[in-house]
Formats: sequence, C-alpha cells, structure tokens
Amino acid sequence: MLDIRYVRENQEAVAQAMANRNFPWDAAKFSELDEKRRAAIAEEEALQAQRNKASKEIGALMGKGEKEAAEAAKEEVRQINEKLEKASAEREAIDAEMNDILVGSPNLPCDATPVGKDETENPERRRWGTPRDFAAEGFEPKAHWDLGTDLDILDFDRGNKLSGSRFTVLGGAGARLERALINYFIDTHVSRGFKEWWPPVVVRRQTMFGTGQLPKFEDDAYHVGEDQFLIPTAEVTLTNLHADEVLDAAALPKRYTAFTPCFREEAGSAGRDTRGIIRQHQFDKVEMVKFAAPEDSDEELESMTAEAEYLLQQLELPYRVISLCTGDLGFSARQTYDIEVWLPSYNDYKEISSCSNCGDFQARRANIKYRDPANFKGTRYVHTLNGSGLPAGRTMAAIIENYQQPDGTIKVPSVLVPYMGGMEYIVPEA
Repeated sequence: MLDIRYVRENQEAVAQAMANRNFPWDAAKFSELDEKRRAAIAEEEALQAQRNKASKEIGALMGKGEKEAAEAAKEEVRQINEKLEKASAEREAIDAEMNDILVGSPNLPCDATPVGKDETENPERRRWGTPRDFAAEGFEPKAHWDLGTDLDILDFDRGNKLSGSRFTVLGGAGARLERALINYFIDTHVSRGFKEWWPPVVVRRQTMFGTGQLPKFEDDAYHVGEDQFLIPTAEVTLTNLHADEVLDAAALPKRYTAFTPCFREEAGSAGRDTRGIIRQHQFDKVEMVKFAAPEDSDEELESMTAEAEYLLQQLELPYRVISLCTGDLGFSARQTYDIEVWLPSYNDYKEISSCSNCGDFQARRANIKYRDPANFKGTRYVHTLNGSGLPAGRTMAAIIENYQQPDGTIKVPSVLVPYMGGMEYIVPEA
C-alpha cells in the first residue's frame, strides 16, 4: 500500500510514476480528498477542544452550586457531541475513500526500473547458455506435450476428466521428475542459507490482502470455506508469517523458502499457453521470500535473482534475464527481473522465474516492521522480496524439450540423477 504522507508530499512524482505504469491515477481527486480530510480533522479537533472546555465548566459550576448554568453547559456539550459525531462520520467516510485509492493503486517503480509502455519494451540484461541446434543433430524437436504423452508421463486427457481444462496428471517418471525437481530446489536453497517452511495452502482474506493479491486479483483466486482462499503462490504465506510483527534489525535479512501447490483461476489468461503444462490452474512451485532493511533490499534482489539463475545453470538450461519496465511491472513490485528459459516448442524464451523487490508496499499492508535502536527511534517498515525458485512444471517442460533425444527419450540432467534414483533416461514404460 502507498504511504499517504509520501503521496501527499510528492504528488507530481507520484502522478508521473502512475502514468509510467499506465495506471489511471486521479491526482486532482486525491488532492481534493486530502484537503477535505485535513479540514475534517481540524473540525474534529476544534469540537473536541470545545467539549473539553465545556465539560470542565460543568464541574466548576456544579461546585459553585450554579445548577442552571451547569445544565446549560451540559446542553452545550450535548450539541457539541452531535456535531462531533457528524464530523467524525464525515472524516471516516473520507478516510475510507482515500484508503480505497491507496489500496487499489500499484507500487511506485524505483529508479532502477526502466520506463516503458509494455512487455515489448523490457530490456534484456544478460543470457546464459546456447539453445540446442536440433537441425545440426538431424532431427526435428517435439513439444513437451507430445513427448510427455508419447512417454506416458503427462496425461492431459485424464487431467481434464478429473478436474477440467488446464489440469494434468503426471505418471511414472513424470511424477518422479516433479518430486525430484521440488527436492532439488529446496535442498539447494537450504544449503545456500534459506530457511525452509511448510505452510498451509488455505489462507484468510487478510493474508491475501497483505501481499497485494486482494482486492485487485480476487477473480483469479480460488475461494474455499468462509472467505478463505487457496494460495496462488507461497509468497502469500511466507511473507505473512511476520504480519503484525516487529523484527530486530540484527535478524535481517531473513531468507525463507517453501514448496507448495499453487492455485490460480487465471481468469484473464484465456487463450494464453493453453497447450502443455506452462499455464495450469494447479501447479507446484518452490518460492523464495526475503525480509530486508531498506538500504539492503536492492542487493538482496540481485542475490535472489542469482539464486534462480544458479538452479538453471546447474540444470544446464539456456535462459535470459530481462528487467520489467514500468508498463509491465507487477502490482506489488517496485523492481522485477524476469528469467526466461529457452523452449524449443515456442522457438523463444518463456518466463520461468520472476524476482521482485516490493519495497515497503507489502509490509505496509501486512504491518511488518523492524527496530534498529542503534540507528533510529521507534520502528520502520521492512522491505519484502519474492522470487520463483523454481516452478516444477515449467522446469519440467524445459527439461523435456531441451533434453529430448532422437528416439523420443529424455536425458535426465546430471544434477537430478541422484534424485531420480539413478535414472539417466526417461523411456517409455513397458
């Protein structure tokens, strides 16, 4: 959520930032409400002062035995209370309207985020690896949905039978590869300083609000129970572990990781990536989340992105890193790097990880602060970061396509062989 004080004191910069984000920010409306709010607060304070003065006079008059004057003072207090009740109601209505604006507005991009209108203007930062030249090897590569079906490790028909479109059943070596990827990702993160968690996948509305999924993206969320939701990512639970808490600066940065199933209605993605396992309603993902002091969060974003890159490098999957421009930035992020893995079926790079610095945007919504007595009095909001590390399904698709052999089998990346029980190739099951 935006800081009302910052918005008030930097209205031109905020208006420009929102324009860069293609967000319809009504600066005049905000200013009008802010002036009304200040006037309402001033009126409340004036009425409270009048009431306090009149209340003191009642006691003094009663002490002097001037009952008639005391009754008149009581009537004055009653009238002041009526006015105060009305003024408070008006101020609360203004507060609610301003809060709706602040809650419904996206985060402000930081200076490192490039200005651009949409995804076509996302600058590429670097590449790693070289896409495989299948023509030089003398065969035409297949898409993972065909290879997986031929090997009987991906079953789209039965997934549809059980649950509907965009659900897939994994069988045999496919199920084992999914499990191997999850274990490998978690083991790697833990070995590199992340604390593992095993959180619930059903959360309250406030939990979804804390990370910015609600109210904006409610149509993309699965509702369960009485106003509860299935999480779209472990970012939601990991970040909210510290909701309404005050952390010690000495404990920062905190680096967390978790595997969870993720659930997304994908209401606004009709027609996008409908084949295969790139965009599913249910998928498995390992997430990274960090809590950092503001002065350290930019560095933590770089290291988080490096963690996701390290996994792809160990899997020997070609990828590139792009910076999301202002017009393509996610709702809660102030800066984001997308990592895109090479997929032969698309003859292009497709997103596999998104690593974001959210600044204090989520911390303000979830009320996550920290104290550092050596450097400042009181408390401040922490900065939160999140990144995919990695989604099992998209990684599996990339492995199937990039490691396919001329005979239709799949070579298992060397780092996964121990997790696959020594299996070096995925072959049709007898």
